[in-house]
Parts: sequence; structure tokens; C-alpha cells
Amino acid sequence: MMPLEVVNTYARMADLTERMLAAAREGDWDQLVALEQQVATQARRLQQDEPREPLQGELRDRKVELIRRMLIADREIRDLTMPWMAKLSALISSTGTERRLVNAYGSV
Repeated sequence: MMPLEVVNTYARMADLTERMLAAAREGDWDQLVALEQQVATQARRLQQDEPREPLQGELRDRKVELIRRMLIADREIRDLTMPWMAKLSALISSTGTERRLVNAYGSV
């Protein structure tokens, strides 16, 4: 992968991450997951094809900026999804408890 291709891949990942943030803000969890899978695909591509020698100059600066954008969006996504994940966990837990009670005592 050529240096410009590397930076372009990071740019796609940053754009996808910001779209993930928009989906999280809207509570569109299906879209969030779909976009997250696209980011993972890009990340795998980088792991396989990114040259080992570090970027230099403007390309390096651009890569750093893109990574910062992704980290900022990721932090906000986590802030938005954690309450939803807690509710989901509580719902799953209560469903499991209800199932165990029905199994133990039968339905009413």
C-alpha cells in the first residue's frame, strides 16, 4: 500500500466513525453496527497492507489528525452507547431471571 493510499484509508475510517457517531446520536443501533463492520474491514486492510516504515511530513500529520478525529468520535460513541448497553444488559438479566423463576415454579 502506497503512503497516500494509507492516508486515504484512514480518511475513510474517520468518515465512517463520524457516521457511526451520527447513528449513535440518533439511536440507530443497526446503522451503527453496520458502519462499525465497515471500519473493521478498513482496519484489517491496514493491518495487512500498511507499510512498516512510518509516514513522513504532511502525510504523517494528516494520519495523526485522522486518528485524533476517530478517537474523539469513539469517545462520544461510547458515552452514548453505554447507557443503552446498561439497559440492554438489565433487560437480558431480568429475562433470564424470569425464565429461571418460571422453570422453578411454573407459570402463573
